[in-house]
Amino acid sequence: MNPSPAVVVLAAGRGSRFDGPGHKLAQAFGESSVLGTTLSAVLASGLPMVVVTVEALVAEAARIVARRDIVVLPAAEVQRAGMARSIVAGVSARSDAPGWLIHPADMPLVRPETFRAVAAALPGQASVVAHFGGRRGHPVGFSAEMFSELLELTGDEGARRLLLRYPSRVLELDDRGILIDIDTQADLQDARGRLAVPGALP
Repeated sequence: MNPSPAVVVLAAGRGSRFDGPGHKLAQAFGESSVLGTTLSAVLASGLPMVVVTVEALVAEAARIVARRDIVVLPAAEVQRAGMARSIVAGVSARSDAPGWLIHPADMPLVRPETFRAVAAALPGQASVVAHFGGRRGHPVGFSAEMFSELLELTGDEGARRLLLRYPSRVLELDDRGILIDIDTQADLQDARGRLAVPGALP
C-alpha cells in the first residue's frame, strides 16, 4: 500500500461552458497551461497522483507526469457517464492507496501545501473537505474505508452525495485558490490576473 493518499486529478470533462478557442485545460496559464499548472502543484506536494483524462489532453498531461500515471477514458464515455466515471477510474487505478484526494484539473491556483494539509488530516476520517472563509472547495479527501462507495458513484454529481451521507471533517485553510475554478473565458482571465498580481491570493 502507498503510504500517502493519492491525488486523483479529474481532467476528462468536456469544458462545455468554456467560450474560448480550444479546451480550457490546454489554455496558457503562467509558464504552462491550466492543466500543467494544476499537475505541477500536485507534483510539488509530493503526493502520489493519477490523472484521468481524454486522448486529446494526454500530451499536455505527459509534460508533467509519467505516462503510467495517466488514465485515458474515451471522450464519449465520459460525456455519457459524467464526472463519476472519472472518479471511479482514478480510484480504481490507485486501489492500494490509503485514501484519495479528488481534485478538478480546472483549479490551478491551489497550493501544494493545501494538498499536503488535506492528506495529513485524512487518517481517522471518512472524508475531509477543504474550506476557505467558511466556503467548501477542493480538494476533497476520502479514506480507504470509502473505497466501495466511491466505486459505486454514477452521474455528474461526483462524490457530493457521499459528503451528504457521511460525516466530513471541515479543514479551514488559508488558500483562496480552493474556491477558484475555470469554467469560462472570464474565469480564465480572472485567474490569470490573480496569478500575476502579488497578494491577489492569500
